[in-house]
Amino acid sequence: TDKPRPVLTVSPSWLSPGASVTLNCQVEHPSAGWSFYWYKAVPDLSEKSSSYELLPDGSGTAQDSYIIHGQTHTAGYVCRAGRGDPEYHTDHSQPKFVWSADVHSAASLTVSPDRVQHFTSDSVSLTCEGNFTEWRVRKFSEDGRLSDCRRMTGSTCNINTSESDTGVYWCESGSGEFSSAVNITVQSMLLYIYFLDLSDLDVT
Repeated sequence: TDKPRPVLTVSPSWLSPGASVTLNCQVEHPSAGWSFYWYKAVPDLSEKSSSYELLPDGSGTAQDSYIIHGQTHTAGYVCRAGRGDPEYHTDHSQPKFVWSADVHSAASLTVSPDRVQHFTSDSVSLTCEGNFTEWRVRKFSEDGRLSDCRRMTGSTCNINTSESDTGVYWCESGSGEFSSAVNITVQSMLLYIYFLDLSDLDVT
């Protein structure tokens, strides 16, 4: 049978620099005796994946929550659980992210044209900047899916926008750095014009 996969939640998901972040790891059919392991996701561009680095004192905690104090930058986290002797481990959870809009990251993401609201069929470029040679742009969509930019040219991701491109975007470098994150919303131009027309009507 497949191993169970715990579900990780992070709070808050958008960060005020220096805030505390709480990770919570939930196992299906929870019962006593689980130990929890807490990891930071480190981008691995060569493998098109991430490796996991154990957090300080994050090995085999009795508590199903873990608090990170003074976080300042965008980061990804993963948990897993284990119990028994010899210890049986669950799979790793899906990664969850804490995003920061802090511009003092070692890496940064620039959106052109520079606005949060875009319309369908806009051409939008997302450019990663910093002293790194390799990049990928990642997106976390409204339905909770994580994906990589399919059209990378050097350090720039090019998108011909559709409504499914709404989400949070950030850059990851080959050196394991995360950039600040940007929220992008894509709206249908036809819908926008329709609502503009409605707002012009005299409804008195």
